[in-house]
Amino acid sequence: MRRQARADANQPTIVAALRRCGFVVAHCHTVGGGFPDLVISRNGWTGLVEVKDGGKPPSARKLTKDEADFHQKWPGEIFIVESVEDVLKLNERFINEAV
Repeated sequence: MRRQARADANQPTIVAALRRCGFVVAHCHTVGGGFPDLVISRNGWTGLVEVKDGGKPPSARKLTKDEADFHQKWPGEIFIVESVEDVLKLNERFINEAV
């Protein structure tokens, strides 16, 4: 039986930053099976976001086996976000490339 999924401690801060950038955010960290923590959308574009706690040591930020398997099989891009700075980089990329 799968244990109760928990959001990373920084997820509320990441979500708030994404929303300030104009993204609509849906929480998915309880889906399981390696599915990313968030689905984000803006201007008709939708993306997947895996949140990792940048305050933890690198070994604690590694993808789980299920996450790595999901990332490998998913045909689209999944963004890994550890900080507000990562959100700002994602937002800048979105603006510059019109993802």
